[in-house]
Amino acid sequence: MPVDLLSGEHKQKDHLARNPQGLVPALSIDGHMLTQSLAIIEYLAETRPDSTLLPVDPLGRHRVRALSYAIAMDIHPTCNLGVVAHVMQQSSHPDAARAAWMRKFIGEGLTAFERLLDHPATGDFCHGDQPSMADLCLVPQIYNARRWNVDLSASPRTLEIADRAAALKPFANARPISPTKTT
Repeated sequence: MPVDLLSGEHKQKDHLARNPQGLVPALSIDGHMLTQSLAIIEYLAETRPDSTLLPVDPLGRHRVRALSYAIAMDIHPTCNLGVVAHVMQQSSHPDAARAAWMRKFIGEGLTAFERLLDHPATGDFCHGDQPSMADLCLVPQIYNARRWNVDLSASPRTLEIADRAAALKPFANARPISPTKTT
């Protein structure tokens, strides 16, 4: 079920019943309500035998997790609505502060991510030739980068991989509104 973050739907009673943190995602599956993106992805990888979200080899799993964490734990938290709202409250020019904040943290994070992709295991996707948990983390972050007009010129491989993944039907079906909207 889609949740409109910009309208505050994630803080409404119906969504809070699904996820008391008032965050997304919340996935009802196998008779359970699951929260937290990476935990959900790992659950799917562990319970769906045909899943390619995590490689079978320990070193490959480590690399995919490290790539995923670089986005989900280092870039994404600085872009959460609550964090950004606080930054805006501290400024006499809140919209400019928000835009600068987003560009700084997303830009620096994706520049570092580009260097992480300089690895022999990188293929058509972040790790190999099948989308993995890392690609699931990357595509929305590129959406955010474009939404905030982040300079991505230092991240050509990252963009190529994200665009390749985003063109796949499951990614396209999950795409939010146009990345040009900044409200």
